[in-house]
Amino acid sequence: MTYDLDSSANIERFIKAFYAKVLKDSILAPIFLDIAQINLPEHLSFICGYWEKLLLGQQGYDRHTMNIHREVHQKQPFKEEDFDRWLTLFTTTCSDECAGPYAEKAKRIATSIAGNMATNITPPS
Repeated sequence: MTYDLDSSANIERFIKAFYAKVLKDSILAPIFLDIAQINLPEHLSFICGYWEKLLLGQQGYDRHTMNIHREVHQKQPFKEEDFDRWLTLFTTTCSDECAGPYAEKAKRIATSIAGNMATNITPPS
């Protein structure tokens, strides 16, 4: 049964499903686990807050996402393919798990995020 991303609980459910795939992915898992060395519970909390802000307008997330990714990029440069893979996993997980206007909005926002990250962190040479 699908659900929309219209509540904090549903956003958390989706984020957990998405990260379960990310952390098993041969391209993305090393970035998150080896390079960024995320603390998974803390990271999931931040990411849920980020999407609650973007989708529901909730306050609380006040980190600078671009700078965080720039720090990881300094440790090991991202490739455009990394952002493409992230977006593919995001949109397929969202399509498999979710349905509704908030889910569609999340996919549009994710597409914009991936494009902005690729452009601003890995500019064309």
